[in-house]
Amino acid sequence: MSPVAEIDDVLVTQPSLVADFKALGIQPGMVLVLHSSLSAIGWVNGGPVAVILALEAILGGEGTLVMPTHSADQSDPANWVNPPVPEAWWEPIRQTMPAYDPDLTPTFRMGIIAETFRKQRGVLRSQNPDASFAAWGKHARRITEDHALSPLFGEQSPLARVYELDGWVLLLGVGHNRNTSLHVAEGRARIPHGTIHLGSPMLVDGARQWIPFDDIDWDDSDFVELGVDFARETGLQRAGKVGRADALLMPQRALIDYAVGWMERQRVKEKSS
Repeated sequence: MSPVAEIDDVLVTQPSLVADFKALGIQPGMVLVLHSSLSAIGWVNGGPVAVILALEAILGGEGTLVMPTHSADQSDPANWVNPPVPEAWWEPIRQTMPAYDPDLTPTFRMGIIAETFRKQRGVLRSQNPDASFAAWGKHARRITEDHALSPLFGEQSPLARVYELDGWVLLLGVGHNRNTSLHVAEGRARIPHGTIHLGSPMLVDGARQWIPFDDIDWDDSDFVELGVDFARETGLQRAGKVGRADALLMPQRALIDYAVGWMERQRVKEKSS
């Protein structure tokens, strides 16, 4: 029996991925945040493992690979909408949901590349039960340690550490609506921020506890528009193909700095109109 339902007419391999990533501009020593869709790349010999190994081969011993490993299902059921659950279930869910464990808790709708990456030997994962990140390489510990419970994407988050390290963002088969670095800009921008009530099961001194907390009500509804403007106005976004996937590579610090000003102009304008 064939291992896949349908074979593409283009064979993507680890060597071809290395060539495509290098042509896009990925270089040894980079700190790189990856958001990805494996299916967008086409038929990949080795699947997610080939993608991960190709990137790590380029980045090398001085580089660092970072991926979002969010587990948003480790959250307050009162906020669930896709699908919602009956209100009568909320408290039993809060009382019985297993505590977040960075080694055991799977990602939620992050894609197979990120889910595979988090289980790789030597990869570290941050302790945030909702919006964790995993990292491999030279700066993995610095990026993943001390991830604050709230704000999820604030100044004590892995994305803020990537900013300090002058890292890069790679969107592989996905758009700016998946670009969580823009949430760092959202938190820094002088704009009104709504509040959302959250909660997660965590281990506190070895005992499971349900921990409620408040966070910014993050809004990614204008990220695609923001990304288009960033590319046009700065010329800093590199575009290319990796396999069949459209790929975008950009410097994270420049992106965040641009996005802060963009949001302060655009979102305030929208509020006042």
